[in-house]
Amino acid sequence: MNSKNHRENQNNSTHQQLICDISSQFVGKHISIVGWVNKLIKLKTVTFIVVCDNTGLLQIAIKNKTPNQNEITKNSIIQARGILQKSQSHDFDFELGVQSITVISKAITQSPLDMNSNISYLDTRLNSRALDIRNPKTAAIFKIRHNALISIRASLIQKGFIEITTPKIIGNAAEGGANLFSMKYFGNDAYLAQSPQLYKEQMMLGFNQIFEIATFYRAEKSHTLKHLSEFTSVDIECAFVNYSDIMDLIESIIKNLYEFILHNCKQEINIINTKIPNSYKRPFKRFTYSQIVEKLQNNDVGIKFGDDLLDSHLKLIGNLHPEFYFITDWPLKIKPFYISEKYENDHLSQSFDLQCGDIEISSGGTRIYDYQKLKNRMIDQNLNPSDFENYLNVFNWGMPPHAGCGIGLDRLMMVLTNSKNIRETVLYPRDPNRLFP
Repeated sequence: MNSKNHRENQNNSTHQQLICDISSQFVGKHISIVGWVNKLIKLKTVTFIVVCDNTGLLQIAIKNKTPNQNEITKNSIIQARGILQKSQSHDFDFELGVQSITVISKAITQSPLDMNSNISYLDTRLNSRALDIRNPKTAAIFKIRHNALISIRASLIQKGFIEITTPKIIGNAAEGGANLFSMKYFGNDAYLAQSPQLYKEQMMLGFNQIFEIATFYRAEKSHTLKHLSEFTSVDIECAFVNYSDIMDLIESIIKNLYEFILHNCKQEINIINTKIPNSYKRPFKRFTYSQIVEKLQNNDVGIKFGDDLLDSHLKLIGNLHPEFYFITDWPLKIKPFYISEKYENDHLSQSFDLQCGDIEISSGGTRIYDYQKLKNRMIDQNLNPSDFENYLNVFNWGMPPHAGCGIGLDRLMMVLTNSKNIRETVLYPRDPNRLFP
């Protein structure tokens, strides 16, 4: 494109029409659109082009031998001006009869992806993720994710929560150093945070209700459809409440989220061809860990009280309960050191996991706020309290009772968009085999 055309494009950029806003009121009028070329159909005297922007698709028709026509390639960015008319195509209500066309940015190399085919190879799509975003289904997933974040933030802020940001380069781990990415930090040992746990608890001294939505890291060599090395977590901490109150809070957040998505993402829901079940409207069932173990034993699964629940166990339970449900009152010994025991049975913990089918969405519980009890629990779990000195000292400064949780946003998006692979819901996923792009 020459400099004259570029200046013309800049001068007219404020008059562009978004494709989603095109309606019958524009028929017979001059309009201008910009977008990328999705499809080219060249006939004897006319060429039909399907143009996309990030709001929709429009068919345009240009007479052959139109200036700049030969410069148009698939995926190129173009500006088309002309008169809108009703379309005779079954796929489009309107069509732009082009009077002038400008190639703003020509696609030179052949696209590795065909947006008009059903691309099933996720690795191929992830290798060209920037181009994959032009796929309406991919774009719809991330528009839903965008709206989900709006809803979650609004739910918490309306309840008086304050959003905070905690460090991601840390000197010790929330749960004893397992599964951490280590690094050197100006000569000292440091790690990438797997959770904001130690920091968000400290904030209870001054803020009664806080949340953080951020990226965290876990060095697990997992190759499942539900695990990533880099993930987004919604972390919540609240003073003067217990784990039952946090479960109530999570339930309200998710119900608000579903209502918000149903109202604001109708087009995206249609594009990804998914149905939002009504089960989110019902109270989430709460099963104790003991009840889950009993269900498994009744299905001839070899498990005893005190064993952790494996993916195979959760898959079986998920088949019985495909909706949202809580698993509560886990054995204390398999929960992190900061989780409080149940006062009537100190072998159990005031803890929960939120499941949707076999997918774990959230984990949380009532925290220990007594300095000596917290120190003893560290020792019981073979942790050295001196490694947590900065964290422990805060509990001598008048720590209020509190509880909290972490919600896995990427997994929640799997459920919301009916995605089978967590990598579908993350722009640039990181796992043991993927570091690029």
